[in-house]
Amino acid sequence: MTIKTVSTTPYGDQKPGTSGLRKRVGVFMQPNYVENFVQSVFDSLEGYHGKTLVIGGDGRYFNDVAIQRAIRIAAANGFGAVLVGRDGLLSTPGASHIIRKCKAFGGLVLSASHNPGGPEGDFGIKYNVGNGGPAPERITDAIYARTKAIERYRIADVPDIDLSRLGTQHSGGMAVEVIDPVADYAALMETLFDFDRIRALFASGFRMRFDAMHAVTGPYATRILEEMLGAPAGTVVNGTPLPDFGGGHPDPNLVYARDLLELMMGPDAPDFGAASDGDGDRNLIIGRGRFVTPSDSLAILAANAPLAPGYAGGIAGIARSMPTSAAADRVAEALGIELHETPTGWKFFGNLLDAGRVTICGEESAGTGSNHVREKDGLWAVLLWLNILAARRQSVDEVVRGHWRTYGRNYYTRHDYEEVDAAAAGALMDDLRGRLPDLPGQAFGPYQVSYADDFTYTDPIDGSTSARQGIRIGFSDGGRIVLRLSGTGTVGATLRLYLERYEPPDGRHDLDTQAALGPLIALAERIAAIRSRTGRDAPSVIT
Repeated sequence: MTIKTVSTTPYGDQKPGTSGLRKRVGVFMQPNYVENFVQSVFDSLEGYHGKTLVIGGDGRYFNDVAIQRAIRIAAANGFGAVLVGRDGLLSTPGASHIIRKCKAFGGLVLSASHNPGGPEGDFGIKYNVGNGGPAPERITDAIYARTKAIERYRIADVPDIDLSRLGTQHSGGMAVEVIDPVADYAALMETLFDFDRIRALFASGFRMRFDAMHAVTGPYATRILEEMLGAPAGTVVNGTPLPDFGGGHPDPNLVYARDLLELMMGPDAPDFGAASDGDGDRNLIIGRGRFVTPSDSLAILAANAPLAPGYAGGIAGIARSMPTSAAADRVAEALGIELHETPTGWKFFGNLLDAGRVTICGEESAGTGSNHVREKDGLWAVLLWLNILAARRQSVDEVVRGHWRTYGRNYYTRHDYEEVDAAAAGALMDDLRGRLPDLPGQAFGPYQVSYADDFTYTDPIDGSTSARQGIRIGFSDGGRIVLRLSGTGTVGATLRLYLERYEPPDGRHDLDTQAALGPLIALAERIAAIRSRTGRDAPSVIT
């Protein structure tokens, strides 16, 4: 094997965000851009020589090119073997499982998740550590520091790997095994859920629509739902992964999964609708006539998890991201288990999961998962919902209403202002931070501010601290206003506004969400002046 050492110069913009490095495809196509980042990842690690690296992605444009480069750089840097999904495909939770099952040193996941694909779309690379989860901040900080000083990268001068052919090949002296991306994941799901009971549900005439959004979950959903569980052919739609996601936006929300929403709210709706995103870690759940918010879904899954064999012994605890509604808190309180509030980003759940402190985790951004992997997992959430429906023999609407009658309802919404001017968004947040000490005790009509802070998280396992994770303004009635800048966009800034209010078990549970939160929405504008500061008259997306 001939190894080339190539001189390079740093790029100043390779700071990983909430979930790795994400930029426009054109940025990644710049000379040495991929090579610099991958080499910086390896330069920031120790002890990987002779070890196994997992590589895979969501099939978006440029995935195939970047994977071949990553394989050659891994070979040149002394990895002993690479496991890569056939055609370069591995869902993010699937990659996490392979890392854990095969005791790999770590993995490179090539995806920009729910962001658009294609030549004008987005691309991303993130590093996952040996527990299968995203690299913690100490590693991503080291990677960023290295990207600013890199002077050379090492790459093997060898032919490309045939990613369409299962089996072992070689990149110089390093073995490269092309694996079935679905098989191991499907086997894991079969240990967690009652497949016989779900098969019986489908055999009874239960109808479902799963929109894979032309993203990576298509092959997984087809294999598991149609081939293993007996759902009728055609249950999975848009099931072929495409480099541009069929021209769509692979984000399973009510804007980009509009066709599914209209079907589920229509006169011939099936019993259950679901979707997943670009890399398979997010989910959308809709019953006939009933959209389930991600926050409610987390709470309902946690409350009903023991209905599935994998969780029959109960759950140890629940973790949720700070902006996620407090619906899960009420379940944890009723069950007498731990509840942890963390910053946004799945990496913050890893220590809690590894320590056995929590079993189920979730984020309001449609990510839910458990201790089976160290990533959120869209198809896992769908299968747990199916297991619950099969066990309870109730509709989605009946399950949701029953939950509210037991725990109460947290009316909740998220307003996204996408691609706003980054300087304006930053100034808005800085100004609001400066006013936080004066807000507690103030009254805004019926709303009495009980606390106002910029969320800081101290990890209970390793003591690490993460500051400036989002502004929280809490009220005496349990309502909240939260503002934060997202770390998953690639252009400008995305300002997210979260609002919630609590209605008790005997309260009014059938109000329109935006109407129920109308006074808080108006108050948020009064406090933060989003419209005047950003120049936006309305959010880009309301969830």
